[in-house]
Order: sequence, then C-alpha cells, then structure tokens
Amino acid sequence: MADNSALPMQPGDRPAGHHARQASVARLTMLAIGVVFGDIGTSPLYAFRETFAGHHPLAVDRIHVFGVVSLIFWAMMLIVTLKYVTILTRADNKGEGGSLALLALISRKGGSNMRWSAGIMMLGVFACALFYGDSMITPAISVLSAVEGLTVVEEGLAPLVVPIAISILIALFLIQRKGTAKVGALFGPVVGIYFLTLAVLGIASIAGDPTILFALNPWYALNFFIIDQWLAFLALGSVVLAVTGSEALYADMGHFGRRPIRIAWIWFVLPALMLNYMGQGALLIADPGAISSPFYLLAPEWFRLPLVFIATAATIIASQAVISGAFSVTQQAIQLGFIPRLSILHTSASAHGQIYIPAINWALMVMVILLVLFFQNSSNLAAAYGVAVTGAMLIDACLLTVVIFSVWKWRPILAVPLLAVFFVVDIAFFAANLTKVPDGGWFPLAVGLVIFTLLTTWARGRQLMRDRMREAAIPVGVFIKSAATSAARVPGTAVFMTTSAEGVPHSLLHNLKHNRVLHERVLLLTVQIEDVPYVEEERRCALTDLGNGFFRLILRFGFMQDTDIPKALDTVQCGAAFKMMETSFFLSRQTLLPSARPGMPLWREKLFSWMLRNAESAMEFFRLPPNRVVELGSQVEI
Repeated sequence: MADNSALPMQPGDRPAGHHARQASVARLTMLAIGVVFGDIGTSPLYAFRETFAGHHPLAVDRIHVFGVVSLIFWAMMLIVTLKYVTILTRADNKGEGGSLALLALISRKGGSNMRWSAGIMMLGVFACALFYGDSMITPAISVLSAVEGLTVVEEGLAPLVVPIAISILIALFLIQRKGTAKVGALFGPVVGIYFLTLAVLGIASIAGDPTILFALNPWYALNFFIIDQWLAFLALGSVVLAVTGSEALYADMGHFGRRPIRIAWIWFVLPALMLNYMGQGALLIADPGAISSPFYLLAPEWFRLPLVFIATAATIIASQAVISGAFSVTQQAIQLGFIPRLSILHTSASAHGQIYIPAINWALMVMVILLVLFFQNSSNLAAAYGVAVTGAMLIDACLLTVVIFSVWKWRPILAVPLLAVFFVVDIAFFAANLTKVPDGGWFPLAVGLVIFTLLTTWARGRQLMRDRMREAAIPVGVFIKSAATSAARVPGTAVFMTTSAEGVPHSLLHNLKHNRVLHERVLLLTVQIEDVPYVEEERRCALTDLGNGFFRLILRFGFMQDTDIPKALDTVQCGAAFKMMETSFFLSRQTLLPSARPGMPLWREKLFSWMLRNAESAMEFFRLPPNRVVELGSQVEI
C-alpha cells in the first residue's frame, strides 16, 4: 500500500483517519443493529396485539387505535430516545454501561458520602436480579410469538407451535459453548433485513389510511386518558412492551460505543418500528378483526410464510443477545463480589466479550423451557413480561438521579423537571404492570427476589468472612522477624494468595505450622477488582519488598478483565523471573461453621456456606497450573 502521509493536503481534504473512523462507525452501527436492538425490535410481534386483546381488552376503534399509537410513540421518545439514548449513555463507567457499571460509577465518582451506601447498592443489585428474570422471559416470548405466525399461515399447525419453539430454544442454548463469533457478522444484516421488512409493511398499510400519521400528536394519548382513564392506565401495562429492551441500549454500550447506538436508533430502528406500529394501527382501523395477529396480517398472504422465517431469525438473534448479556452481567457480578466464582470459558480468541458460563446457560435453558410449557403462548407470557423491565427502568431512574446530582453536579432548575418527567412515566408504567402480577407478573418478581437474596447473601457473607479472618491476622512485620530466623528455607518460590493486603495469609500460617519450612522467595499475593471495566497495564502491579525474601504483590484488574495470574506474574520483577515449575501456589479453603454470632441469620449463613462449597476453585478461576497448587483448609465462624 502506498504511503501518502507525506503528500500535502489539498483544500477541502480531510485527514486520512477520518474515513477510517467513518468506516468504523458504520461497521459498529451495523453490528449494534444486530445485537443491541433485537429485543426492542421484536416487540411489534406482540405489543400492539396485547394492548387491545390482552388481559385488559380495548375496543378496536379509531379513538383507541390513535391513543395507543400515540402512547407507543411518546413512550419511545421519552424512555428510549431521551432517557436512555441521550442521557444514560453519557453515564458510562470507562465505556461500560448497565446497572452494575452505573453502581460502580457512583461508587468511584460520587464522593465519600455516596460510596456504596446501602440504599443505592440494594437498588443496583435488585436491578441486576430483575435482569435475570427478563433474560428468561425474553427468549420464550420472542421465539413463541414468531413461531405462532405459522397459525396465521395454516391454523392446523397450532399444535406444533410449542414443540417447534422448544426445539429452537434448546438448539440455541446448545450452541452457546461454540460461541457466536463465526455467525455474529450475520446478525446485523439479518436484523437489518427484518427492520426494513417492518418499515415496508408499515408504509404499505399507512398508504391505505395516511390519517394514522396524526396519531404522533401527543393530544391523542392525552385524549385516551380523558375519555377512558382506567382502561388507558391498564393499557400502559401492554404499551410498555413496545420499549422492552431499551435497557439493552445502555448495557451493551461497552461493546459498540455511544455514537453507533445513537445513529442506529434515531436514523434506522426508531423509524422502522414506528412505521410498523402505525401500519398495524391503520390495518386495525380498516379491519378490527385483524387484532388476532396484526403483525402477520400486515403482510400479503404470499409473504406470510417468509415473514415467519424472517421474524423467527430475528427473535433467535434477539434471544442470543439476551443470553450473551446474561453472561456479561454475571462476569461483572462475579468480579464485583456479588456472585461466587463460576467457570467462565472464552469462545473466541479474538472477539472481546465472547464468553460462555455453563452454569448460567443451563439454568436459563431450564427456566425458559419451563416458561414455554407453563404459559403455552405469547399472550399468556406477555402478562409475565413488563414487571421486571419497568422495575429495572424505575431503578435506573433512581440511580440516574444520584449521578445527576452527585457526579455531574447539574443545577436543580434543569435536573428536577427532567427527573420529574422520568419518574412520572416510569412509576406509571410500573404501577400498570403490577396489575398483571396475578396473571403471571409474579414470576419475574419471584425470580428477582430469589436472585437478590443470593447476591446479597454472598456479598454479606464474604464481608463477614474477611472481617473474622482479619480479627485473627498477625502483623506481617512481626511474622517475618520470627519466621525468617526459625524456619528452614527451601529452594523455589511460594505464592500465598490472600484476600487482604494486610497481615499474614492463613495458608502461610498453616503451611509453616505443618511443614515447618519456607521457600527462598515468598510472595503474598492479593487480587483486587476495581470499579472500572479495565485497568491499564502500568497500573496492574504494586510490589513491596518486605525483606528476608518476602514480597507483597497486589494485582489490579477491571471487572471486565480475566484474572490470569500466571500471565500477570510474567510482568513482575522481584528478583529472578517466575518459572511455573519452580513456583508453588498455596490457597486457603475455608469451611464455614454457622454460629450464633451477630451478622446474618442462621439460614443465610447456611446458604452462604452452600454457595461457598459450590463455587469454582480459585485454581481454575485464576488460571493456576493444577500441578503447582496446594490447598490448605481452615474453619471460620461468621
């Protein structure tokens, strides 16, 4: 390739890097369309239908159709465009988004008075717990609603809908281990074709009744509430289905960046979705009987079967994005100390973030299949959908309030009116969805409560365990003075891993007690996970020479990074280089003894003990060579 860097720039020329950046943004925008917008993009399959024919039916007439279209449009503008795409994407934690990243941002920048205060932490953790409920419902309702299109083509296929949906979902979870790097490049084009199909079908229907365009006027949403207050409020419980997946825009920001997501939403996804919703509205005004399946009945009869295949492909990709999101959130939660260590496998050597967590994959598969078998169709599942999403949206509004006042320091005259709008909208949607609790909304709440209990029990148990071990710790200076003169020294390096950067590790005390020897070089190693997604290499290591062959090493990682200890040790300079065949890693495995000491109720202590026993071993989690690891047990009361 010719080097044109020395050529003078002509008037009107742009730097060469400009075109590369433009190409990169275009590529990321296409990828974002395939991954980020799959969930919200599949909402037209069921959202409009459920608003009219769900658990709180509406009369299919011009007034109600205009009111619902107007509500959907302004929900998209206020929740998705303004709240998430415009404002929340600015609240990134070194590029990463999502509830846990937002929580870490508040912890890092909110000041000492805000640091992980109990209320804020509980909100963020509960939002994370609700996400898992959403991760179970989204694949079930998306795939079911797409496959149900077969009944529009041929009513006799109805008994096959559930078996086909379950087969697709099982296949989807089975391929997770192989990763999606090879087929990931197709996600954008496939979902792009799907969105173009939505737009074309919508435009064809709008052409038959262009007056539907007037429904974008907010007066029709307000008029809906004026003439039918209670039914309009209940309708919000189904209207919110049109914006489910908006939190994914924020959570996936780290993979694609703020600008590609904004471009994709404003110039492609939003227009396609609204054209389709208005097209469904125009169809229902002309033919109220089409409410049974307005999405598929938009298409001419010859195109309905191809539309089933296009929609099914889009829902599979949307489900894949949610499953990958569950893996990513789990990795963050493990690193931030809310979930026990789990086996994390990398499915691609080059693609960042391509991970597979077997325990999460199989748990999600079982729950998704049970949901399909229990609810049987997408209409029943729609009752369960929404509660988790609106709950997470309301929590995001609370966390955004903290960011605006404590991190960004906005003036109240600007912040208060904006936040008031967000809270009114979010509370209204959440309250409307609470009416669906008896019909299925209990499921995501129950899942959220169970997972919230697990997350908080693990975090609290680890803190209590560290406190108890710190109480019995011996000052490292005193230990070195006594041990260095009394214990025999043997060749090699011993690495003693410890959660505390102070005192002497229990594994070192037990090793000296039972073996009565010390290695020539003793490294006290602490791994710290910081409240940022990535830690620069120059900040990775902090080494302190304690004298007499003892060193204390602190390795820092971000919550999105792999904690590969042998790889990190290659960069550490403390005497001779580390040779794995001459290095022994000593780990301490605690056995918990439930006690009556204040801290946690006895049942939570037993739950924490069970989680500790089933956590992945530190050897596997930190990528330690199995033949160089020694585990020493101890008992701890919490």
